[in-house]
Amino acid sequence: MKMVGLEQSHQLMSVLANNADWSQISVEVAQRIIDDPTGSGLEFTRFLANGGRITVQSSILPIPRAIPFNPAEFLGSGWSIWKGPADGDGLSGEEEQDERSLAITELDLSRVQLVTCLNEGEECITGEERLKRLKENNFIRLDASIFLTLWQNQHFIPGVWKKTNTTFIFFEGTILRSPGGARCVLCLFWDGSEWFWLYFHWLEDVWSVSNPSAVLAS
Repeated sequence: MKMVGLEQSHQLMSVLANNADWSQISVEVAQRIIDDPTGSGLEFTRFLANGGRITVQSSILPIPRAIPFNPAEFLGSGWSIWKGPADGDGLSGEEEQDERSLAITELDLSRVQLVTCLNEGEECITGEERLKRLKENNFIRLDASIFLTLWQNQHFIPGVWKKTNTTFIFFEGTILRSPGGARCVLCLFWDGSEWFWLYFHWLEDVWSVSNPSAVLAS
């Protein structure tokens, strides 16, 4: 495929600028676009690549549940789902997963909230304290299968998740046990141009406002 050249790109921008109905664009909408140059640029690129047509994307994400999430298969040998109490060895007892999240087969992404559980005046808390507060507030913590489905279908990830003040988005519906016995969770990371996934965020680490959790209200 031959790529558009500089002269043609200028012609294209001129056509769009001269034919847009600017009376339908509010100051607030324009400012949001200006404040998010990377995200807006990606959405604009998709619009142009689609021939200047808008395709309405569903916010309903199907979650396959026939095969449970397998940490060893996705992360490597020695990884597992944490079992038993937080102060145990993680090897025996019930798996630490949010059963309400595991029951979700279709996720309405428009209902997903990114929360920090920070109290007024707090700048950060540990991951374990965050987990405790999420449970106390009865949030449905999105699990590893939802994380994996989003990772494999990144066009479903909401554009608002690319905000510049968001570093990592955690999925505490599944608590993992590392080969060394640490309690960890999966997260998505937007680096300004593409998505990455990480697993090395231990619950004993300190998490700030830029590290929210993906949850649903109960």
